[in-house]
Amino acid sequence: MRVEIWSDIACPWCYIGKARFEKGLAAFAHREEIEVVHRSFELDPGRAKGDIAPVLDLLAKKYGRTLEEARAMEAHVASNAHSEGLDYRTEGRDGGNTFDIHRLLHLAKERGRQNELLDLAYRANFAEERSVFDAETLVRLAVEAGLDEAEARAVLADGTAYADAVRADEREAAELGANGVPFFVLDRRYGISGGQPAEVFTQALEQAWQGRTVLQPVGGGDAAAPACDADGTCEV
Repeated sequence: MRVEIWSDIACPWCYIGKARFEKGLAAFAHREEIEVVHRSFELDPGRAKGDIAPVLDLLAKKYGRTLEEARAMEAHVASNAHSEGLDYRTEGRDGGNTFDIHRLLHLAKERGRQNELLDLAYRANFAEERSVFDAETLVRLAVEAGLDEAEARAVLADGTAYADAVRADEREAAELGANGVPFFVLDRRYGISGGQPAEVFTQALEQAWQGRTVLQPVGGGDAAAPACDADGTCEV
């Protein structure tokens, strides 16, 4: 059975949601028979490639808050991350365009290293002092994930490489009704929005395994579970 996950590296609830999904998957009896595919979703596709700014400044501007209020928002997200055993820096992170990261993730998918690169990119963005909006950092992450350095550099140098694949993922998300991320689709039958608790993912996997045929929201979760929506707004 296939599980598809639409997400963006810039989305903190995608980082947290991935950890929760993996815990839910670990509790599922047929976990060895699940194929997980990560798909592209840009929270801010109109942002210029070189437009990089501190996350706290971006949050303050977006929500009309002071920097201290933005720090409190980040602290709340960090608390959720820490509860899942994830490191999360509330200071010193950058925000920017994620299109190149998504293109590189499609290369990694072809090479069987997608999950490895995604984990490294999340860690670099949210837990380490490494900007994922820098080409050299992305190359190093690709190599750490097991990709060929020259091939990764070639993809980043060619702005058209895997661009169609990224756009196709985004169109498909819209067709499925995903207006925010993380968004999970189980066997093209069930949809789950937001960073739900691990047990909700386990229940959803069990339901999908039974072979029901209609794509519908899975019950038992919080309909208002935190997520980042299509215009880049992240719940805090």
